[in-house]
Amino acid sequence: MDQTKIPSPRTPLLLDVSFRKSYARDESAGTLKNISISGAFLESHGESLRVNEKLQLSFMVSGRKRKVPAVVVWANSRGAGVKFIPANNRDVQIVDDLIYFVESSRTDRRSVLDKIFKKVG
Repeated sequence: MDQTKIPSPRTPLLLDVSFRKSYARDESAGTLKNISISGAFLESHGESLRVNEKLQLSFMVSGRKRKVPAVVVWANSRGAGVKFIPANNRDVQIVDDLIYFVESSRTDRRSVLDKIFKKVG
């Protein structure tokens, strides 16, 4: 089996983002529904996206605005699969930090629920 065809594990999330097409002046709104180190599913809110379109994704993590370049690899009426095209290690680190932030907040929530259930039980 060709290892390059195996997709990276996806982390589900709901993260509001803005994105700008490479040739556009205005930003559009969207939501990241899942993410991996290599890409994400971007639900676009009324904006049609085309394969090979380059985007600049912007989102807030821990009170800081982050920007990551991406390219559309597939699109349908709901949104698009985007592949991150990091220009440097900092771009890779931003995506990695976002995945860590999402997964750690889930773990924190889970431990709070466990404590509640233990007290109730």
